[in-house]
Amino acid sequence: MRYISTRGNAPVRDFSSVLLAGLAEDGGLYLPESWPELSVAQWRDLRGLPYPELAARIIAPFAEGSITHDVLLKLCRDAYSRFDHPAIVPLTQVEDGLFVQELFHGPTLAFKDMAMQLLGRLFDHVLNERDEKVTIVGATSGDTGSAAIEACRGRERLNVVILHPEGRTSEVQRRQMTTVLEPNVTNLAVQGTFDDCQDLVKAMFADGPFRTDMHLSAVNSINWARIAAQVPYYVYAALALGAPDREVSFAVPTGNFGNVLAAWVARRMGLPIRALCVGSNRNDILSRFLNENDMSIHGVVPSLSPSMDIQVSSNFERLLFELLDRNAAECARIMTEFRKTGVMKVATPVWDRANALFHGISLDDAATEAEIRTLNTRSHYLADPHTAIGIAAGRAFREPGIPMVAMATAHPAKFPDAMAQATGIRPALPASLADLYDRPERYSVVPADLNVIEDRVRTAVLSNSKAG
Repeated sequence: MRYISTRGNAPVRDFSSVLLAGLAEDGGLYLPESWPELSVAQWRDLRGLPYPELAARIIAPFAEGSITHDVLLKLCRDAYSRFDHPAIVPLTQVEDGLFVQELFHGPTLAFKDMAMQLLGRLFDHVLNERDEKVTIVGATSGDTGSAAIEACRGRERLNVVILHPEGRTSEVQRRQMTTVLEPNVTNLAVQGTFDDCQDLVKAMFADGPFRTDMHLSAVNSINWARIAAQVPYYVYAALALGAPDREVSFAVPTGNFGNVLAAWVARRMGLPIRALCVGSNRNDILSRFLNENDMSIHGVVPSLSPSMDIQVSSNFERLLFELLDRNAAECARIMTEFRKTGVMKVATPVWDRANALFHGISLDDAATEAEIRTLNTRSHYLADPHTAIGIAAGRAFREPGIPMVAMATAHPAKFPDAMAQATGIRPALPASLADLYDRPERYSVVPADLNVIEDRVRTAVLSNSKAG
């Protein structure tokens, strides 16, 4: 399997090289040169497989030529061994025709563990083969950072530097990052928004000498391996509900567009997915685009669902590339103009193609809180603010006879204040995190300044090198 950039001016790479590269040198995102497709018989053969084996089978075509199926199976079994539910990604029915797939049973209680636990092991495997080290830099709006840190902490070939927006994550989310004290982990609280953090990460990758000197790699969903590792749980849910002999729809609370893009990939591989429903919070750029063809950047406003407090959804570029029939030059032109003007101008036929599959709604904080309360009252289901938005999107676009699966992306205990306000219930953290509020923290507050951030990354890498 070979990989190309959405902007057409980066080296063609294999899976292992894309894993280590993260962002393409031309500022674009890598994706497969061609899409693997499964027949109806092949989908049926996947029914009933344990989740780690299903994951290895789905990811294998994307890693072909780089990592064997046997190695992938070993890595997947190891990655998901720490999850606290025997099904790994259990399905729960909350209403007639409306299901929830719980993706938060990993060590940091969020769906990011589904990819990150595997990603850490993939990095180890590839770096050991190549006898190399890398510096992972990542931006987080709440959950990516803790999942990346948990997956990479203590690994000798990895330095990890995570940027989070100061004061814009929940306390649980922050402490899950900042209480990890291994010397290969550095946390930077940036005085700005998640979009500022994401822009700083992309700027570090665009700085060629710095990228080379620091051996930069990425764990944000700009890294294709993150997307590939998220495809299997959509397959698992669809097969459980009758695919490939029955269509299934999905509803996804969406910030950076990576999770819902993984569902699109599953569909592109031949899984019969009827509709993909995007749930946004008050930062509603994606739902505005889907409903009005309005992809214009507004100011990021803090909300009850901080992991979705995003205006620039990086992974939308991968979908745009496909909507443009893989016209890399046009994709690069549109994305460059978007970052200059804050407005993405998409031709009506392209927008129509997006609307044929994707639907969107947005909920403000009051509506999110009401949805949490209603779910708890009517269905006895406790959904965190992100999941509640996803469930609301699923209900809005549910069709008779087509199962709708909403993705439960975080454990409600990660947002105790919001849950208490909505339901009067303050969910307890699992035993493994029961002392989280008592653990010492270690992080630095920094301005949203590229020179400052790059200096901190250099210092962290040098310090860890000496400690090693």
